Amino acid sequence: MNRVYNFAPGPAMLPQEVLETAAGEMLDYGGTGMSVMEMSHRSKGYQAIFDQAVSLIRELMQVPDNYTVLMLQGGATGQFAAVPLNLLKKSADYVDSGNFAHGAMKQAEAYGTVRCVASSKEDNYTHIPVIDPEKLDRNADYLHITTNNTIFGTRYTSLPDSGSVPLVADMSSNILSQPMDVNRFGVIYAGAQKNIGPAGLTVVIVRRDLLGSPSPLCPKVLNWTLMDEKGSMLNTPPTYAVYLTGLCMQWLKKQGGVAGIYEVNQAKAKLLYDTLDASSFYRPTAVREDRSLMNVTFTTPNPDLDAQFVKEAAAAGLTNLKGHRLVGGLRASIYNAMPLEGVRALCDFLKKFETENK
Repeated sequence: MNRVYNFAPGPAMLPQEVLETAAGEMLDYGGTGMSVMEMSHRSKGYQAIFDQAVSLIRELMQVPDNYTVLMLQGGATGQFAAVPLNLLKKSADYVDSGNFAHGAMKQAEAYGTVRCVASSKEDNYTHIPVIDPEKLDRNADYLHITTNNTIFGTRYTSLPDSGSVPLVADMSSNILSQPMDVNRFGVIYAGAQKNIGPAGLTVVIVRRDLLGSPSPLCPKVLNWTLMDEKGSMLNTPPTYAVYLTGLCMQWLKKQGGVAGIYEVNQAKAKLLYDTLDASSFYRPTAVREDRSLMNVTFTTPNPDLDAQFVKEAAAAGLTNLKGHRLVGGLRASIYNAMPLEGVRALCDFLKKFETENK
C-alpha cells in the first residue's frame, strides 16, 4: 500500500484508522452478516450507529441540550436555501466573505429581503470584511457568516456581535477544528467532506426556539422542524456516511477532542506559514491576520511554475495542491486528518522546489 498525503479541499483525506476499521467491517458489521451499506435505516442496529454518531458530535462540540443535531443530505449548498426557508420572515443580513458566502447570499435573495452588510469581493476575498455595527439590522431574522473560506484561505478569528439576532454560520471547512462556543450561534451547518466524514452528509445544529415556523414553500427535506420531529429520518439518511462519521468522531475523541486537535492544527499551520513567509519565492495570498488554519493559499512567481509544482509534488506523493480557478496558484488543505508529518513533507518539498527553480 502506498498512501499519499492528500491535500484536497474536499472530499478530503480521512484518518487511516477509520478507513481500516471500515474495511474490516465492510462485509460483516458487528456479526450481522451484512455491510452497514445494506442495513435498513429503520433497524435497531442502524439506529444505534446513528445515535452514537450524533452523541459524539454533541459531546465533542459541547452542544447544549436546547439545540438539535440533524444529519441530512444535500450538502451545505442545500442549506443555502434551507436557512431562509426556515428562518427568513422579514429580512436577513449576510457577510460576503468568499465564494460560498456569496452563493448563500444569492440563494437567500430568492426567498425574501437580504442585505449585504460587508463584503471583501472587490479585493478578491483576500480578507474577512470588517462589519460596521451601524449597518447591522438589530431586527433582522438572522446574520449569516461563513467561518472559513475554503477557496480563498481566510477565516474569522473573532465572531461578529449580532446581539439578539441569531448568528447563522456555514462551518463546512473548519467545524471541529478549533473550539467554538455553540451558544454563540442560532444555527451551524456544515458539509461533512472536510472535517466530519465522507461526502454525502450535512450536519445542521439548530437552537430549538428557532424551529416551528418554516416557510410554506419549504420542501419537506429542507424543513428543520419536520426533520427534528422525525429524528432526521423523514427520508433515508446517508447511512454509510453517518457510520463513517461516527468512526471519525471516535478517532477525534482519541486525539484529545476538539481542544487536542486544535493544538495540532495550530502547529501544522504555523509550520507551513513560517516556511512560506521565510521564502522570497512563494507568496501567501490571504492577509496575515485572517489566514485560515485549514486552507493555505499561495503562489510561486508565475503560473507555469505553479503547474510544475503541482506535477512534481504529486510525483513525490503530495497530491491535490492546485489552487481553485478563482484564485489560481496553489492551495494546501490541512484538515484534522492531515498528520503533522504530511505538512513536514510538504515544507521539505517547498524548500527543495524553490532551490531548484530560483
